[in-house]
Amino acid sequence: MKPDDPNVGLVVVTAEQLEERITALGKEITEDYQGRAPLLVGVLKGAFMFMSDLARAIDLPVEFDFMAVASYGSATKTSGVVRIVKDLDLDLAGRDVILVEDIVDSGLTLSYVRKNLQARGPASLEVCALLVREGLQKHDPGLRYVGFRIPPDFVIGYGLDVGERYRNLPFVCMYVGPDSPVP
Repeated sequence: MKPDDPNVGLVVVTAEQLEERITALGKEITEDYQGRAPLLVGVLKGAFMFMSDLARAIDLPVEFDFMAVASYGSATKTSGVVRIVKDLDLDLAGRDVILVEDIVDSGLTLSYVRKNLQARGPASLEVCALLVREGLQKHDPGLRYVGFRIPPDFVIGYGLDVGERYRNLPFVCMYVGPDSPVP
């Protein structure tokens, strides 16, 4: 399924691949957290679809909280400055926290959020990222759970956007619009 939109490029991860991998991640998290109730912290807005499907694939009691950080705005390249736009409502002290990210690019935002959350005293803090854009990180981001490693192309769909558009695509695809960044 490809919408009739010239900005939507090649599909990188199909809806079927997403479903299969998220189910596998849910099983892995269920095994790793047996007897515990992890707190899933979703990074808005991009991770909301992934977190919803991931939570249903985890066969444990889970709680949810969300935070929003900004490093892109409406652009297709990071500004290099990360700021918290919406903070968490729950206390992380003593909790098993899984940070749910839609995509890891340079790792700048992830590093900032991880340090911020670690300072709040969780019992454990792991990261579950749906996508990792290969070759953009200066250091290994040390991710416990990864859905897919993809080429460094700018992608949209399944929660990922350009200017708030394309989040509702059921797959992940390349963005080939007029302001598309060249990797």
